Amino acid sequence: MHITEPTALLELTQLRRHLHQHPELSGAETHTAAYLEALLRKYSPAAIHSQVGGTGLLVVFNSKNPDEGPTILFRAELDALPIVEDNPDLAYTSKNTGVAHLCGHDGHMTILMGLASLLHHHKPSKGKFILLFQPAEETGAGAWDVLQDARLQQLNPDYVFALHNLPGWPKHQVVIKENVFAAASTGMIVELHGKPSHAAEPENGNNPGEAMAEIILKFNEMIRQKELFQDLTLLTVIHAQLGEVAFGTNPGIGTVMATLRSYQTADLHKLKELTRQSVEQIALKYRLKYKISFVEEFPATINHSKAVQLVRQAAEKLDLQVQEATQPFRWSEDFGHLTAKYNGALFGLGAGMDQPQLHHANYDFPDDLILTGASMFYEIIQQTLHT
Repeated sequence: MHITEPTALLELTQLRRHLHQHPELSGAETHTAAYLEALLRKYSPAAIHSQVGGTGLLVVFNSKNPDEGPTILFRAELDALPIVEDNPDLAYTSKNTGVAHLCGHDGHMTILMGLASLLHHHKPSKGKFILLFQPAEETGAGAWDVLQDARLQQLNPDYVFALHNLPGWPKHQVVIKENVFAAASTGMIVELHGKPSHAAEPENGNNPGEAMAEIILKFNEMIRQKELFQDLTLLTVIHAQLGEVAFGTNPGIGTVMATLRSYQTADLHKLKELTRQSVEQIALKYRLKYKISFVEEFPATINHSKAVQLVRQAAEKLDLQVQEATQPFRWSEDFGHLTAKYNGALFGLGAGMDQPQLHHANYDFPDDLILTGASMFYEIIQQTLHT
């Protein structure tokens, strides 16, 4: 059965919708991985490695001559988002309350399953091909953890590729960009510790409220100084909490959280240092102890010229429209960990002009992208083998 047959396409659509109904959060994708592993066995891969980087799968397909030619890795993401889905018109909405595939990872996984079908029915002439079903992309931890696994290190791919669907772009359009494709980002948590007291005796405590306000103002002032950075750099304060809701207390603990983001990794490092210095100075001024944590860290995704050219050639071979992005995307992708180690590229696949945006409560991956995505990956293989 080939992917172009109506029955095969129906099976892939049913798989995508099943995955949509059964989402799992980052690092907890146990059932998703087990379900995919069982399905993949019918395509007779040379090897399936489970529990890679946590819950991930490495699925290896051999060509007719696996000892010659390149080793090429293709990645999809296993995880969903902690967002309540609001799409009552769908017949296959999430069955896991508060968890939903609102980024299209259900579609990306199905595309890799389509590629598995193509590799099984149409073995390339040479090379090895790795399908990576990666955990925990949304938190930035998954790709890094996968890279620490000796089984991937032993396979040592020559190229790595991934795609991401792009709402707001013409459907099936292939979006490419050399160098920086997606921004670097990190979450920053600032904890301030003073001294609590009774609200009637504020002089006996040390309330961090003024310091919190000053930190927020300083952060906003700093990010407006564009001359400090080489390229687009953003700081967004996303949460602040002072003590608890208790009118009889003068709180001694406060927290400020922000997202730091930039196109250039060097700018992100500079922003982290500038914010750290600001917190240190303000904490000293108000006689507060402080703790700074950085979480969910994503490097910039850097695309390599040769890999981008292979994507471009594959799209042209399939008569797909190719669009060069003029600026990197502001969102982040942990695929940057993979392209930092291996030659590769992340590219976009247009999901339609009227499609709800990623991470919106009513987003749903367009099923007609499944064949396009799988065909792109397979054609990238052909272009690589004949270059």
